[in-house]
Amino acid sequence: MNIFLAGATGYIGGTVAERLRRAGHRVRGLARTEERASALRARGIEPVLGSLSDLAALTEAAREADAVISAADADHRASVDALLRGVEGSGKRFLHTSGSSIVSTDAKGELVADVFDEDTDYEPIADKADRVATDRAVQRAANQGVHSIVICPTMVYGDGLGLKVESIQIPNIEREARASGAAHWIGRGANVWSNVHVEDLADLYLLALEKAPGGAFYYAENGEADLKTVVTAVGRRLGLPAASLSIEEAARFWGFADAHLHLASNSRVRAKRARAELGWKPHHPSIVAWLENTSPPR
Repeated sequence: MNIFLAGATGYIGGTVAERLRRAGHRVRGLARTEERASALRARGIEPVLGSLSDLAALTEAAREADAVISAADADHRASVDALLRGVEGSGKRFLHTSGSSIVSTDAKGELVADVFDEDTDYEPIADKADRVATDRAVQRAANQGVHSIVICPTMVYGDGLGLKVESIQIPNIEREARASGAAHWIGRGANVWSNVHVEDLADLYLLALEKAPGGAFYYAENGEADLKTVVTAVGRRLGLPAASLSIEEAARFWGFADAHLHLASNSRVRAKRARAELGWKPHHPSIVAWLENTSPPR
Protein backbone atom coordinates (compact mmCIF):
# COMPACT_ATOMS: atom_id res chain seq x y z
CA MET A 1 0.00 0.00 0.00
CA ASN A 2 1.19 3.54 -0.80
CA ILE A 3 0.80 5.54 2.45
CA PHE A 4 1.33 9.26 2.97
CA LEU A 5 2.33 10.13 6.54
CA ALA A 6 2.35 13.66 7.93
CA GLY A 7 4.70 13.51 10.93
CA ALA A 8 7.20 11.01 9.50
CA THR A 9 10.12 12.93 11.02
CA GLY A 10 8.52 12.96 14.50
CA TYR A 11 8.52 10.56 17.42
CA ILE A 12 5.20 8.75 16.95
CA GLY A 13 5.02 9.24 13.19
CA GLY A 14 8.61 8.15 12.65
CA THR A 15 8.04 4.94 14.58
CA VAL A 16 4.82 4.25 12.70
CA ALA A 17 6.57 4.93 9.38
CA GLU A 18 9.30 2.43 10.19
CA ARG A 19 6.78 -0.24 11.22
CA LEU A 20 4.82 0.35 8.00
CA ARG A 21 7.98 0.08 5.92
CA ARG A 22 8.96 -3.16 7.64
CA ALA A 23 5.49 -4.52 6.92
CA GLY A 24 6.06 -3.98 3.20
CA HIS A 25 4.20 -0.72 2.66
CA ARG A 26 5.57 2.14 0.58
CA VAL A 27 5.75 5.23 2.79
CA ARG A 28 5.89 8.85 1.70
CA GLY A 29 6.58 11.30 4.51
CA LEU A 30 6.33 15.04 4.96
CA ALA A 31 9.70 16.78 5.56
CA ARG A 32 10.17 20.48 6.25
CA THR A 33 13.80 20.72 5.11
CA GLU A 34 16.08 19.07 2.57
CA GLU A 35 18.19 17.79 5.47
CA ARG A 36 15.21 15.93 6.93
CA ALA A 37 14.20 14.77 3.48
CA SER A 38 17.64 13.21 3.01
CA ALA A 39 17.35 11.51 6.40
CA LEU A 40 14.01 10.00 5.39
CA ARG A 41 15.43 8.79 2.08
CA ALA A 42 18.22 7.03 3.96
CA ARG A 43 15.53 5.11 5.85
CA GLY A 44 13.67 4.03 2.75
CA ILE A 45 10.93 6.65 3.07
CA GLU A 46 10.14 8.88 0.10
CA PRO A 47 10.09 12.51 1.27
CA VAL A 48 7.50 15.10 0.33
CA LEU A 49 9.01 18.53 0.93
CA GLY A 50 6.71 20.91 2.76
CA SER A 51 5.14 21.86 6.06
CA LEU A 52 1.72 21.65 7.66
CA SER A 53 1.04 25.12 6.26
CA ASP A 54 1.39 23.90 2.66
CA LEU A 55 -2.27 22.98 2.46
CA ALA A 56 -2.51 22.43 -1.31
CA ALA A 57 0.52 20.13 -1.22
CA LEU A 58 -1.01 18.12 1.63
CA THR A 59 -4.26 17.70 -0.27
CA GLU A 60 -2.40 16.53 -3.37
CA ALA A 61 -0.20 14.10 -1.42
CA ALA A 62 -3.31 12.63 0.21
CA ARG A 63 -5.06 12.34 -3.13
CA GLU A 64 -2.13 10.38 -4.58
CA ALA A 65 -1.90 7.94 -1.65
CA ASP A 66 -3.81 4.72 -0.98
CA ALA A 67 -4.09 5.67 2.70
CA VAL A 68 -3.16 8.69 4.85
CA ILE A 69 -1.88 8.98 8.41
CA SER A 70 -1.89 12.29 10.26
CA ALA A 71 0.62 12.14 13.14
CA ALA A 72 2.20 15.59 13.07
CA ASP A 73 0.13 17.93 15.26
CA ALA A 74 -3.19 16.99 16.85
CA ASP A 75 -4.08 20.66 17.17
CA HIS A 76 -3.35 21.77 13.59
CA ARG A 77 -6.91 21.72 12.25
CA ALA A 78 -6.10 23.33 8.89
CA SER A 79 -3.66 20.57 7.92
CA VAL A 80 -6.12 17.85 8.96
CA ASP A 81 -8.85 19.44 6.86
CA ALA A 82 -6.45 19.69 3.90
CA LEU A 83 -5.60 15.99 4.15
CA LEU A 84 -9.29 15.09 4.42
CA ARG A 85 -10.02 17.05 1.24
CA GLY A 86 -7.55 14.83 -0.56
CA VAL A 87 -9.40 11.64 0.35
CA GLU A 88 -13.01 12.86 0.47
CA GLY A 89 -15.37 10.48 -1.29
CA SER A 90 -12.59 7.99 -2.05
CA GLY A 91 -13.22 5.36 0.63
CA LYS A 92 -9.52 5.57 1.53
CA ARG A 93 -8.34 4.97 5.08
CA PHE A 94 -7.43 8.08 7.03
CA LEU A 95 -5.83 7.65 10.49
CA HIS A 96 -5.65 10.73 12.69
CA THR A 97 -3.58 11.02 15.87
CA SER A 98 -5.15 12.72 18.89
CA GLY A 99 -3.93 12.55 22.52
CA SER A 100 -5.52 11.60 25.81
CA SER A 101 -5.09 15.05 27.31
CA ILE A 102 -8.58 15.49 25.83
CA VAL A 103 -9.80 13.98 29.13
CA SER A 104 -7.16 15.62 31.33
CA THR A 105 -7.98 17.48 34.52
CA ASP A 106 -6.33 20.51 36.10
CA ALA A 107 -5.79 18.61 39.36
CA LYS A 108 -2.49 20.12 40.58
CA GLY A 109 -1.07 16.70 41.43
CA GLU A 110 -4.18 15.24 43.10
CA LEU A 111 -5.86 11.99 42.06
CA VAL A 112 -9.14 12.17 40.15
CA ALA A 113 -11.07 8.90 40.06
CA ASP A 114 -12.67 9.24 36.61
CA VAL A 115 -11.59 6.60 34.07
CA PHE A 116 -12.72 6.74 30.43
CA ASP A 117 -13.06 4.21 27.65
CA GLU A 118 -14.25 4.77 24.10
CA ASP A 119 -17.90 4.62 25.16
CA THR A 120 -17.61 7.10 28.06
CA ASP A 121 -19.02 10.57 27.52
CA TYR A 122 -16.88 13.50 28.65
CA GLU A 123 -16.72 17.26 28.48
CA PRO A 124 -13.19 18.46 27.64
CA ILE A 125 -11.61 21.32 29.50
CA ALA A 126 -11.58 24.55 27.49
CA ASP A 127 -7.94 24.18 26.44
CA LYS A 128 -8.71 20.88 24.69
CA ALA A 129 -12.05 21.75 23.09
CA ASP A 130 -10.49 22.46 19.68
CA ARG A 131 -8.64 19.12 19.68
CA VAL A 132 -11.84 17.27 20.47
CA ALA A 133 -13.61 19.17 17.68
CA THR A 134 -10.91 18.01 15.25
CA ASP A 135 -11.24 14.39 16.41
CA ARG A 136 -14.99 14.49 15.89
CA ALA A 137 -14.64 16.10 12.46
CA VAL A 138 -12.38 13.22 11.43
CA GLN A 139 -14.93 10.69 12.70
CA ARG A 140 -17.76 12.47 10.85
CA ALA A 141 -15.75 12.22 7.63
CA ALA A 142 -16.83 8.58 7.60
CA ASN A 143 -20.19 9.94 6.42
CA GLN A 144 -18.46 11.66 3.48
CA GLY A 145 -16.81 8.67 1.88
CA VAL A 146 -13.64 8.56 4.02
CA HIS A 147 -12.68 5.46 6.02
CA SER A 148 -11.63 7.66 8.93
CA ILE A 149 -10.18 6.48 12.25
CA VAL A 150 -8.90 8.36 15.32
CA ILE A 151 -6.15 6.92 17.52
CA CYS A 152 -5.72 8.60 20.90
CA PRO A 153 -2.39 7.77 22.61
CA THR A 154 -1.74 8.30 26.30
CA MET A 155 1.70 9.11 27.82
CA VAL A 156 4.03 7.53 25.27
CA TYR A 157 7.43 6.16 26.29
CA GLY A 158 10.21 4.04 24.81
CA ASP A 159 12.85 4.73 22.17
CA GLY A 160 11.39 5.76 18.83
CA LEU A 161 12.35 3.85 15.69
CA GLY A 162 12.50 6.92 13.45
CA LEU A 163 14.50 10.14 13.29
CA LYS A 164 13.23 11.32 16.68
CA VAL A 165 14.07 8.85 19.42
CA GLU A 166 12.72 10.69 22.48
CA SER A 167 9.12 11.18 23.61
CA ILE A 168 7.81 14.36 25.26
CA GLN A 169 6.85 13.95 28.93
CA ILE A 170 9.74 11.82 30.22
CA PRO A 171 12.44 13.98 28.55
CA ASN A 172 10.73 17.10 29.98
CA ILE A 173 10.97 15.62 33.47
CA GLU A 174 14.59 14.62 32.89
CA ARG A 175 15.60 18.08 31.62
CA GLU A 176 14.20 19.76 34.70
CA ALA A 177 15.88 17.16 36.93
CA ARG A 178 19.28 17.75 35.36
CA ALA A 179 18.82 21.52 35.60
CA SER A 180 17.73 21.51 39.25
CA GLY A 181 19.59 18.48 40.62
CA ALA A 182 16.41 16.55 41.52
CA ALA A 183 13.52 14.92 39.68
CA HIS A 184 10.20 16.54 40.59
CA TRP A 185 6.56 15.60 40.68
CA ILE A 186 3.97 18.32 41.30
CA GLY A 187 2.09 18.70 44.57
CA ARG A 188 1.45 15.24 46.02
CA GLY A 189 2.16 13.56 42.68
CA ALA A 190 -0.92 11.40 43.17
CA ASN A 191 -2.28 12.25 39.71
CA VAL A 192 -2.37 9.34 37.27
CA TRP A 193 -1.76 9.02 33.54
CA SER A 194 -2.32 5.95 31.42
CA ASN A 195 0.67 5.13 29.25
CA VAL A 196 1.78 3.08 26.24
CA HIS A 197 5.10 2.01 24.71
CA VAL A 198 5.72 3.63 21.33
CA GLU A 199 6.23 0.30 19.54
CA ASP A 200 2.98 -1.09 20.94
CA LEU A 201 1.33 2.10 19.72
CA ALA A 202 2.78 1.59 16.23
CA ASP A 203 1.35 -1.94 16.22
CA LEU A 204 -2.08 -0.41 16.85
CA TYR A 205 -1.74 1.81 13.77
CA LEU A 206 -1.03 -1.22 11.59
CA LEU A 207 -4.02 -3.08 12.99
CA ALA A 208 -6.27 -0.05 12.52
CA LEU A 209 -5.07 0.32 8.95
CA GLU A 210 -6.05 -3.29 8.27
CA LYS A 211 -9.15 -3.86 10.40
CA ALA A 212 -10.74 -0.75 11.92
CA PRO A 213 -14.24 0.27 10.80
CA GLY A 214 -14.83 3.77 9.49
CA GLY A 215 -15.59 6.37 12.14
CA ALA A 216 -13.79 4.40 14.87
CA PHE A 217 -12.05 5.98 17.87
CA TYR A 218 -9.42 4.08 19.89
CA TYR A 219 -7.55 4.94 23.04
CA ALA A 220 -4.04 3.46 23.24
CA GLU A 221 -2.91 2.42 26.73
CA ASN A 222 -1.24 -0.48 28.48
CA GLY A 223 -1.53 0.43 32.15
CA GLU A 224 -1.23 3.55 34.25
CA ALA A 225 1.00 5.04 36.93
CA ASP A 226 0.91 8.03 39.26
CA LEU A 227 3.43 10.75 38.54
CA LYS A 228 5.23 10.39 41.86
CA THR A 229 6.06 6.78 40.97
CA VAL A 230 7.15 7.74 37.44
CA VAL A 231 9.28 10.65 38.63
CA THR A 232 10.91 8.57 41.36
CA ALA A 233 11.90 6.06 38.67
CA VAL A 234 13.29 8.90 36.56
CA GLY A 235 15.36 10.02 39.53
CA ARG A 236 16.81 6.54 39.99
CA ARG A 237 17.57 6.40 36.26
CA LEU A 238 19.52 9.66 36.50
CA GLY A 239 21.07 8.97 39.90
CA LEU A 240 19.24 11.96 41.39
CA PRO A 241 16.87 12.42 44.34
CA ALA A 242 13.15 12.97 43.77
CA ALA A 243 10.93 15.53 45.47
CA SER A 244 7.82 17.70 45.10
CA LEU A 245 7.41 21.05 43.37
CA SER A 246 4.49 23.43 43.86
CA ILE A 247 2.34 24.02 40.81
CA GLU A 248 3.65 27.60 40.67
CA GLU A 249 7.29 26.45 40.62
CA ALA A 250 6.49 23.82 38.01
CA ALA A 251 4.76 26.34 35.74
CA ARG A 252 7.82 28.61 35.88
CA PHE A 253 9.99 25.81 34.45
CA TRP A 254 7.64 23.89 32.16
CA GLY A 255 5.10 26.58 31.33
CA PHE A 256 1.42 26.65 32.28
CA ALA A 257 0.15 24.06 29.79
CA ASP A 258 2.75 21.37 30.47
CA ALA A 259 2.60 21.87 34.23
CA HIS A 260 -1.17 22.09 34.68
CA LEU A 261 -2.56 20.02 31.80
CA HIS A 262 0.09 17.31 31.51
CA LEU A 263 2.43 16.75 34.45
CA ALA A 264 -0.04 17.65 37.24
CA SER A 265 -3.21 16.36 35.59
CA ASN A 266 -5.00 13.03 35.39
CA SER A 267 -5.62 11.26 32.10
CA ARG A 268 -6.96 7.77 32.80
CA VAL A 269 -8.33 5.73 29.92
CA ARG A 270 -8.86 2.12 28.91
CA ALA A 271 -8.25 0.84 25.37
CA LYS A 272 -11.32 -1.39 25.46
CA ARG A 273 -12.17 -1.29 21.76
CA ALA A 274 -8.59 -1.55 20.49
CA ARG A 275 -8.28 -4.86 22.28
CA ALA A 276 -11.76 -6.20 21.56
CA GLU A 277 -12.23 -5.05 17.95
CA LEU A 278 -8.69 -5.20 16.60
CA GLY A 279 -7.08 -7.86 18.79
CA TRP A 280 -4.38 -5.41 19.89
CA LYS A 281 -2.04 -7.02 22.44
CA PRO A 282 0.62 -4.70 23.87
CA HIS A 283 3.67 -6.63 25.05
CA HIS A 284 6.37 -4.15 26.04
CA PRO A 285 7.33 -3.58 29.71
CA SER A 286 5.56 -0.99 31.86
CA ILE A 287 6.77 2.60 31.94
CA VAL A 288 8.41 2.08 35.35
CA ALA A 289 10.10 -1.16 34.27
CA TRP A 290 11.34 0.56 31.11
CA LEU A 291 12.78 3.48 33.09
CA GLU A 292 14.50 1.12 35.51
CA ASN A 293 16.06 -1.03 32.80
CA THR A 294 17.25 1.51 30.23
CA SER A 295 19.89 4.20 30.27
CA PRO A 296 18.94 7.84 29.72
CA PRO A 297 20.26 9.64 26.64
CA ARG A 298 23.36 11.71 27.28
